[in-house]
Parts: sequence; structure tokens; C-alpha cells
Amino acid sequence: MYTMSKRILIVGGNTGIGHSLNELLTAEGADTILISRNQGGVDISEEEPKFPAVDGAIDALVYCPGSINLKPFRGLKISDFQHDLTINYLGAVKTIKHYLPNLKEATQASITLFSTVAVQKGMHFHSSIAGAKGAVEGLTRALAAEFAPSIRVNCIAPSLTDTPLAEKLLRNDKQREGAEQRHPLKTIGKSDDIANMAHFLISDKARWISGQIMGVDGGMSALSNG
Repeated sequence: MYTMSKRILIVGGNTGIGHSLNELLTAEGADTILISRNQGGVDISEEEPKFPAVDGAIDALVYCPGSINLKPFRGLKISDFQHDLTINYLGAVKTIKHYLPNLKEATQASITLFSTVAVQKGMHFHSSIAGAKGAVEGLTRALAAEFAPSIRVNCIAPSLTDTPLAEKLLRNDKQREGAEQRHPLKTIGKSDDIANMAHFLISDKARWISGQIMGVDGGMSALSNG
């Protein structure tokens, strides 16, 4: 049986993709540290979040918090843009800044962030979240260059995934079927689909991968849906 002997910090690991990733890792013997508003009382929207202290090296940091705020541009307030930027981009910045000394203690560390297919593929009503996640993709590439060769930085860009965050978009069979049909693979993602990619990116199998935006999106970003 494969064993991952790493120490991994998962921010937002109590639900959805973070929860699925934690289950994968703990099953393989990894030492996981979970941080969220409910677990550790960390409010990422605060100017200076009260991150719990972690002693020693961290081999991987995975930042999972996100938002889905889909509205016509004319209906979005400046506070909506600020909220999406705070949760998705600035939250990642604050977390990385706080735990960077721990990552530097590891022999070969990694950071995994999350974007969305809507950054590369224009979609109605996505101006706020696509802007915030576009910032995350820029951060990914900039930090991958700055932190090389000791810390790898990558980003996963999913399409619609069946998680608690997306519940309001999948409230009934009609919504779910419509979402499935918009994807070339005619299905929506599950949290395990995204967690498996995150698991790969923090493993030694991905030791030569950095600065990449990995699409896990049912073919949405690259394939025609004709």
C-alpha cells in the first residue's frame, strides 16, 4: 500500500474538496492539519486572521476556501467584488505569508491553490469570481517563479463541482441535468475528482510540475460541446 509520509496543512478542510482530500491523505498515513472557521476559528476575511501556530516543517499547503457569486455585472456591488477577492485571493496570500517559514523548513514543499474554468472561458454572470480567481492564477505563476526550486506552486481550475458551496446551483433535477449537459463529458464534477488532482500535485509524483493551472472541468475549457 502506498504511504504518503508528509505533513499537510489544509485550509478549509472540513467540507467539500478539502474534506475529500483529507480523507485520501489520512488513509495513506499522512499527517494533516485542518484549519477553517469551524475548525480552529480562523476567519480569513479579517485583516490579520488568528492562524494557529504550527511548529516544524510543513510539506504542503492546500488553500481550499472559495465563493460562488454569480450575478449580472449591473447587479454586483463593489462589496461583492471585495468579498470574492478577500476569500479567494487575499485569503491565500495571508495564509501563505503566515506559513511560509514552515514550508521553507521542508526539503521539498508545495502549495496548491484553486481557480475556476471561468477564468479561461468567458461565462455569463462570472465577472466577480472570475476576476478574483484570475488573481489567484497570477499569484500561482508569480510565486512558482519566486519560490523555485524549493517550493512548487500549482493551481487547480475546476468547473461546477457537486459540493456544499454549489448547492444553490444544483437544487433540483432540472438544474443538475442542465449543468451536466453543458459539459462535454455530460456530467458534473465530484469533490473526489478535484481532491485526486490535489493529491497528485502535493505528491512526489509531481516533483517536476510547478506554475501550472490544471483544468479538471469535464472538458469544459478545451472541448466543443457540439
